[in-house]
Amino acid sequence: MESPEELASGLDRAGYLPDGGIATAAFLAVRMGRPLFLEGEPGTGKTSLALALAKTMDVPLIRLQCHEGIDATQALYDWDYPRQLMHLRVLETRGEVDEASLYTRRFLLARPLLQALESAPCVLLVDEIDRADDEFEAFLLEVLSENAVSIPEFGEIRATTPPLTVLTSNRTREVHDALKRRCLYHWLEHPSIDREVAILRRTLPGLDERLARQVAEAVQQMRGLDLLKPPGVAESLDWARALQALGRTEPDVTTLGAVLKYREDADRVIGSTIVG
Repeated sequence: MESPEELASGLDRAGYLPDGGIATAAFLAVRMGRPLFLEGEPGTGKTSLALALAKTMDVPLIRLQCHEGIDATQALYDWDYPRQLMHLRVLETRGEVDEASLYTRRFLLARPLLQALESAPCVLLVDEIDRADDEFEAFLLEVLSENAVSIPEFGEIRATTPPLTVLTSNRTREVHDALKRRCLYHWLEHPSIDREVAILRRTLPGLDERLARQVAEAVQQMRGLDLLKPPGVAESLDWARALQALGRTEPDVTTLGAVLKYREDADRVIGSTIVG
């Protein structure tokens, strides 16, 4: 890709409609070989961008889903202990016990980070890094800085081509500055009404333009109501699909379960004038 515009066209063909800021940030991450840190509300398209980048670049996508308590073993590697034990028993029957043979590549189970280092070029998606703890952040920063890991029993594994790393955060907590400084940063807003209409019609080709605009306008208004879980683009798509399936020509309160996931949110929307 020679320019942000060219990358934007590729993402468009992959089914992702970027704005100029997203396309520029992604292009710079590719060109400069830097991780891309995407932050924003849930449903703004952070994960979808990583998927589209992998498709556009025609490389594998390797995903690491972060969660509370995740550690290096879950993210990097583990040893296949059952197979090691079987191998050891076979050696013992032959009188050829060799502990070094237990720590070869065939007994090493690659988790997402190690898979990315060995599979590069690829896109490594570190999803919802804000759900991990400080210790994991520090570990991840070391891996991203070196594009290599050292396994005590095995040795160093280094990426011949660094993966394009995309980190996402829903900002449930602040990620440390050290990790952010290592990355290029982009904040993703919910799309404008026109862009959301375009996304709806691109994803659902049979969707009437008038209905798509009604859905986009209603969802935009919902996002301004201080809901427990404001709807993202995924919820907009679900709502449009539900209306399509029912043959409805406009949004109505009976279909709110497709776009809102809390009773309090539904009550607030029903009490407004957003949906008739």
